[in-house]
Amino acid sequence: MTAPASKDSFGARDTLRVGDSSYEVFRLDAVDGAQRLPYSLKILLENLLRTEDGVNITAEHVRALGNWDPTAEPDTEIQFTPGRVIMQDFTGVPCVVDLATMREAVVELGGQASAVNPLAPAELVIDHSVVIDVFGKPDAFERNVEFEYGRNKERYQFLRWGQNAFDEFKVVPPGTGIVHQVNIEHLARGVMARNGQAYPDTCVGTDSHTTMVNGLGVLGWGVGGIEAEAAMLGQPVSMLIPKVVGFKLTGDIPPGATATDVVLTITEMLRKHGVVGKFVEFYGSGVASVPLANRATIGNMSPEFGSTAAIFPIDEETLRYLKLTGRPQDQLDLVESYAKEQGLWHDPNHEPEYSEYLELDLSTVVPSIAGPKRPQDRIAISESKSSFRGSLRDYVQVSSDDTALDEAGEESFPASDSPAVTHHDEGDKPKLFSAADGSDGRVSNPVKVTSEEKGEFELDHGAVVIASITSCTNTSNPSVMLGAALLARNAVDKGLQTKPWVKTSMAPGSQVVTDYYEKAGLWPYLEKLGYHLVGYGCTTCIGNSGPLPTEISQAVQDNDLSVVSVLSGNRNFEGRINPDVKMNYLASPPLVIAYALAGSMDFDFANDPLGHDTAGEPVYLNDIWPSPQEIQSTIDSAITQEMFTNDYSDVFAGDQRWRELPTPEGETFEWDQESTYVRKPPYFEGMGAEPEPVTDISGARVLALLGDSVTTDHISPAGAIKPDSPAGQYLREHGIERKDFNSYGSRRGNHEVMIRGTFANIRLRNLLLDDVQGGYTRDFTQPGAPQAFIYDAAQNYAAENTPLVVLAGKEYGSGSSRDWAAKGTALLGVRAVIAESFERIHRSNLIGMGVVPLQFPAGSTARSLGLDGTEHYDINGITAFNNGEIPSTVKVTATKEDGSTVEFDADVRIDTPGEADYYRNGGILQYVLRNMVNS
Repeated sequence: MTAPASKDSFGARDTLRVGDSSYEVFRLDAVDGAQRLPYSLKILLENLLRTEDGVNITAEHVRALGNWDPTAEPDTEIQFTPGRVIMQDFTGVPCVVDLATMREAVVELGGQASAVNPLAPAELVIDHSVVIDVFGKPDAFERNVEFEYGRNKERYQFLRWGQNAFDEFKVVPPGTGIVHQVNIEHLARGVMARNGQAYPDTCVGTDSHTTMVNGLGVLGWGVGGIEAEAAMLGQPVSMLIPKVVGFKLTGDIPPGATATDVVLTITEMLRKHGVVGKFVEFYGSGVASVPLANRATIGNMSPEFGSTAAIFPIDEETLRYLKLTGRPQDQLDLVESYAKEQGLWHDPNHEPEYSEYLELDLSTVVPSIAGPKRPQDRIAISESKSSFRGSLRDYVQVSSDDTALDEAGEESFPASDSPAVTHHDEGDKPKLFSAADGSDGRVSNPVKVTSEEKGEFELDHGAVVIASITSCTNTSNPSVMLGAALLARNAVDKGLQTKPWVKTSMAPGSQVVTDYYEKAGLWPYLEKLGYHLVGYGCTTCIGNSGPLPTEISQAVQDNDLSVVSVLSGNRNFEGRINPDVKMNYLASPPLVIAYALAGSMDFDFANDPLGHDTAGEPVYLNDIWPSPQEIQSTIDSAITQEMFTNDYSDVFAGDQRWRELPTPEGETFEWDQESTYVRKPPYFEGMGAEPEPVTDISGARVLALLGDSVTTDHISPAGAIKPDSPAGQYLREHGIERKDFNSYGSRRGNHEVMIRGTFANIRLRNLLLDDVQGGYTRDFTQPGAPQAFIYDAAQNYAAENTPLVVLAGKEYGSGSSRDWAAKGTALLGVRAVIAESFERIHRSNLIGMGVVPLQFPAGSTARSLGLDGTEHYDINGITAFNNGEIPSTVKVTATKEDGSTVEFDADVRIDTPGEADYYRNGGILQYVLRNMVNS
């Protein structure tokens, strides 16, 4: 494909020669003001210069970026055209399903099937489907992979069809690594060379942690699957020129602290500062001393602190890492020459202008964890025991007289995000030890458990039942991975063992980790503690922790124990990790192993021994913690360039299982009507060549009334499928046995399963109901408006042609960029979401599915307006979109059962003309498809 010619209003087109090659480039110094811009905005500026077409991208857009006012509120829309798209299989499968469906739709509208084809490189890494069914055994990896292929054969066959059917689409097969680690170790280019041009490597990804690649100086962030599909089809991403927060790093990480502790500290700082919708850019003399792996760890957590991106500029450390990971010399030369020529090379003596400034002295960082339910809730490890005890009282009912909730209980949490508060039967209440009886106020409910394999032991609140080294955030970082392995060696040498109730697992982000563990001779020590390889993928962090041993699960459920998971991940939202586990903590890989040795969150590492050595002497964490010098010397001796070149030499070929999968052929996919994994979605049914006018909303009912901090984990189907849920009932009706249900993530290509799991998280609090958690609502189509599954109620509303709305609090849709949070919302019949505020990606995704995001007037909430969700809602003023306008507000009238009304003007959160076009067309895919046919 030939690159579209830029109008080049600024005369920026030039030639860059690197070795024997010449490239067309667009010089940033052709634009006044470019020199003072932050690194990230320079990348956006180059993007506009290169794609200027005079219509969607004009000279005025370029000028606006050159004249960027760091202090102004963002109000200028630009169109960003990412260089490539990166996907994981949970979110990528629906993308390919939709592209396959679009091929049929474009034919029905008179076009050619082959017109639907990625126009930018699109790469999908299968990493979200492995479940830890088997752990603590030498054959755990092989057996888990066998289970994975057995469960996902249909999906994998479909992806292999897509790899053959679509140009510019490649699949990294299962068992290779985690998408973000594969991205930084192999897929990222640093600088793209394509169609005779050289330009900065940029990407969007169908996973929010796409920002990990920011550590390499690559500008990219997570988008919903629907936006990613449009980007694959050449549609730019509409955005406002953002504010940029300059984050200065100084000092060095002290002994005992890790990169994980740094990122948890930065997450806490930036969440407190407020960076939603902003870029974060690291600068200053301290940047040069931050290893690339640490930069990637920090960039990875951008969604956790809420920024769009969190980027480090290109410098010598970037080149060192690109060389280590096996990039060819001509690519290294291109990255260096281009970055220096364009003023994109980090200059510690040049400080760009920033909108806001923050600074962290790395020497002040202390060992930390985060939890029990949000990544920004950092706890110094020295305070972890007392913090846990305080949090535990929010998860169990405790009182000195057995009559009242503890004052730190239920009401102190936002209602929709509140932990479960257990209600015990008489005689089955947890014990509260108080200072009066010589104890320390600890909540306790010890339970004896007998295991055939592990013998007899005692479980109590706070027991660590999962201690998993997993996820992209940390498994890409040799300092913490080798730190964990050295700690394991030291623990084994002291005679320590992990506790029998702990489910241990090691799921590295790439095969290179296995290589350097073997070369360093550290695998036997990890395995001695139960940390056998279970898979290369996003396991525990996304809810694929697998079931707990039966006897432990039973004890937890029968006694309503608040047990704990500790994982080296980035997400610890409620209900995410395991259905038996209420409290989840993020920690560095060495601390994960330390907690497996301790066996409880009710533990003080400074004063409580992990066990005793062979001489009977107590062993403390400090006794086995490896020194920074030993970790670094192990890194230097154990990691080689050959590991990367060998592991990635034929990365798209896959193992024998992958190569032997029967693969369908043809331009269009032959849908299997019996499939419960991959089904043709209904988005384009009855769609005409021109969009129908948008209409106001009349007589809508509230499907869910929600509080603050409702995440996409609460909305989007994820984790295990319960047998008695609407999704479980659907699968049983289609002949699927319980053991073959698999997870929601693995069935994302089947809209019938996914809409039944939307708003079905076990921790969701729908305030239409009293003291109920899970996917339930009141069904106002029935006499007395009884409790019903949200899916069942939505079907009844649809039968009566009753539109639906959702009412919510602050930060609605925070968390992962789950496209099904928006797709499921739309397919349930929700026309509008009225919230106090939105997280960026989910707001965009709602528009992409034709759902209008509205905000309560500033300072107002559903409660302050007297709304309880029983009203009928009319929303007027939406029809202004038909005149090419974007109304700033619409009038909302809520009519109560007694006929009284509440009226208010809701702010319309459709922020750009591009978003308005998507909404008028009923969604972004419909917009792209119509443009494709009309052109």
